[in-house]
Amino acid sequence: MFAIIEDGGRQFRVKAGDVLAIDYRNAVKDGEAITFDKVLLANGGGASVVGRPVISGATVTAEVVTAELKGLKLEIQTFHRRNASKRHTGHRQKFTRIKIKDITVPNLAIVAPPAVEPVPAAAEPVPVAATAT
Repeated sequence: MFAIIEDGGRQFRVKAGDVLAIDYRNAVKDGEAITFDKVLLANGGGASVVGRPVISGATVTAEVVTAELKGLKLEIQTFHRRNASKRHTGHRQKFTRIKIKDITVPNLAIVAPPAVEPVPAAAEPVPVAATAT
């Protein structure tokens, strides 16, 4: 079962157990729960439920793993070929790392994948008679 949620202008395809980094939330602490209610699409193995624009009553619940996580440092340099025209700045984006716990979608049929049968062990290979030419 998976769902597509929207957060911060971006869309994420999530399933239970996924860990992802979203935009920084300063009001949360480690271990708290976050609920996403903008669920755009959900699939339980059968037919998908598509929202127009969102699925009403659908929620995705996540737990905060790391409240504040720093991304990579971005280096910005500006140079013009005149005297004293160099400028150097940098930026480091903050993120919040979450783990998806539960996906709840009303009227979604969950279909279990078909059971995989074990492949029988191969019999002894039959020797091929060599032909003389």
